Amino acid sequence: MPQPPISIHPVFLHMAQPMPSHCQQLRSISALGSVYGNDRVKSEGNVRAADYLLAGMLGYGAIATGFAGLSIMLVIRRESGILKRVRATPLPASAYVLALLATTMVAFALEAICMVVIGRAYFHTHLHNLVSLALALLLGAATFTALGLALTAVIKSAEGSSAVVNAIYLPISFLSGAFFSPHSFPAVLRAIANALPLVYVIRLVRDIALRDQHIWNRPGDVAVIAVWGLVGAVVAARRFHWEPREG
Repeated sequence: MPQPPISIHPVFLHMAQPMPSHCQQLRSISALGSVYGNDRVKSEGNVRAADYLLAGMLGYGAIATGFAGLSIMLVIRRESGILKRVRATPLPASAYVLALLATTMVAFALEAICMVVIGRAYFHTHLHNLVSLALALLLGAATFTALGLALTAVIKSAEGSSAVVNAIYLPISFLSGAFFSPHSFPAVLRAIANALPLVYVIRLVRDIALRDQHIWNRPGDVAVIAVWGLVGAVVAARRFHWEPREG
């Protein structure tokens, strides 16, 4: 059966900017919620678009902050010599990395709280099972921080870091259905999306937040996300560089 064409509203164009600030997710939920908030997503059980969008944006926030933001920041610090100087101090390398990861997780937690508050205050969103939701977001953020650390091993210059990261995480975000339902995608795009970790993060978040599930009811999604995080952690542990690689 032929697939219906995929139409992208112009409001989505603001997503395709160079690496966003920590406020992009808040701008996104505000902009998209204003346009689509009162619609219904029939392919997803007729849920309110505002609720569906908020759940997707929470998953998007995990990859935008933990994967994109962290990897770009680390590459810039590495190429500017900051990481090399830190490594030469008495501070244990593991302590520095753990501090960065903790800071990233705290930043994402604050963003997630702000998105939920904005969604509730302006678009009357309602999310179920906040404890399970928080655990799912923590798992997703941890996985993407590990993958972000691993990605730094293949980026050799600070100037090219933003281009490389955006070329990876923006298509992943669209294919994974962070901003709209992927049901109208061609089969080949859905097959590609099903190999990506963000699909499982967003699916887990939406099942918990919109369909009244708990994280322990979705062991398959949890396992896939955890495996991706483990792969990222192993690659990062073996390939992470402290000294500049450019030149």
